[in-house]
Amino acid sequence: MSVSSDVPDPGSSGTTVPTTTSSAEKPQAASRPADPAPARRPEGFGALLVRLHFYAGVLVAPFLLVAAVTGLLYTFTPQLDHLVYGRELTVAHTGERTRPLAQQMAAARAEHPKGTLIAVRPGSGDATTQVDFSLPSLGEKAHTVYVDPYTGKVTGRLTTWYAETPLTTWLDALHRNLNLGVPGRYYSEFAASWLWVLVLGGVVLWWRRQRGARTARRLLLPDRAAKKGVRRTRSRHAVTGLWLAAGLLVLSATGMTWSRYAGAHFGEALDALSSHTPSVSTSLSTASGARTAGSGTGRTVDPNAIDGVLKAARGDGLSGPVEIAVPADAATAWTVSQTRNLWPVGRDSLAVDATTDTVVDRVDFADWPLPARLTRWGINAHMGTLFGLANQLVLAALATGLICVIVWGYRMWWQRRPTRADRRAPLGTPPARGAWRGIPSWALATAVVVLVAVGWALPLFGIPLAAFLVVDFVVGAVRRGRTTTAAS
Repeated sequence: MSVSSDVPDPGSSGTTVPTTTSSAEKPQAASRPADPAPARRPEGFGALLVRLHFYAGVLVAPFLLVAAVTGLLYTFTPQLDHLVYGRELTVAHTGERTRPLAQQMAAARAEHPKGTLIAVRPGSGDATTQVDFSLPSLGEKAHTVYVDPYTGKVTGRLTTWYAETPLTTWLDALHRNLNLGVPGRYYSEFAASWLWVLVLGGVVLWWRRQRGARTARRLLLPDRAAKKGVRRTRSRHAVTGLWLAAGLLVLSATGMTWSRYAGAHFGEALDALSSHTPSVSTSLSTASGARTAGSGTGRTVDPNAIDGVLKAARGDGLSGPVEIAVPADAATAWTVSQTRNLWPVGRDSLAVDATTDTVVDRVDFADWPLPARLTRWGINAHMGTLFGLANQLVLAALATGLICVIVWGYRMWWQRRPTRADRRAPLGTPPARGAWRGIPSWALATAVVVLVAVGWALPLFGIPLAAFLVVDFVVGAVRRGRTTTAAS
């Protein structure tokens, strides 16, 4: 997030004091390098952007700081899971052949006699087989029993959420909603909705500040001449934000796709474009080559059919790690879906009729609508699974860099504070009001239309922005009234 300010440094009044210079002094003054001209006070759009960036940075940064810290913790959940749950997730010794899945499921059922069998993730390599059972008391969660695929022995049991371990679930909820449930989701959506505004605003401000001397060195590297003070802090703050800008924009966009309000609008847009994630048809009464309607209704599912189902899926080209969804009754097909999140993503799925071990429907990831594939890639990148360890390291760098940018932003704010005890703004004077008056009417009207549209799509951007504008207008009107009264 590149955050900067076009206003002059503290201690500069912004005015020029005339001085007299003797003729003897003139040659010496001319022989010295000219001091850089102080930054001009921004007008119009620049001043408005400075004011918005100032207040947004001060008020939104705490939420971004929490999101960055919790996101940094979540980044390394795969390593933490193997450290904490190594006994459940992995086996010490691998064999040449695994036991039949039906036998592994029987061992899991013996460990967990109650509950409904809902899914199985076959183990391979050093990974255990995971068998999920649902219970009404667990809600969306499940009890997962872990089985050694080579010996058929149970290695442990955990309460999971969409196959996530308790630790990953807790860290995920911490990042998503601070473990506060639905009310906590406002914080993360608020942070994601404003992150892109701060990033783009900071980039523009830093670009404007370098006008007349825009070089790669000045834009992309800290100012070596700034040894201390606000100038050095601003340089670090802005340059680091510029390097992080592209990654932070991706995090902002992907974070909003599954937020509560902006995510709902995103889902509606996908529906309108017929671009939602497709799914296979599991109704055997309508599948091609299937039995007549109702012939299997009411009959329970035979768990022993799972080996035939998996064999049919493998024979149809479904490779890699998969999840097998167990149907609720025999009139419904079994679903086998790839679960590979690493690039290239494997998300093909198919439906299998367990009575004949034939594939009755199939949906390949390559056939997903482009928006659905982009969403899948974005989610995986946001969660650090798309490119494995490299993805995790990039996310860690983004989170750490964002934390530094926020700290430097507050330090810059503190360094700019007036040091005189009689000043009315002990924590620093905000940029001047009334900047919108310097913007052409056509540009202002266009900006209003765009902001209304964006505010509707991103409510936790639009509502706080409207509140800020109202409060800022009221405060400004009150101060102008006091000034008029005092002058009269």
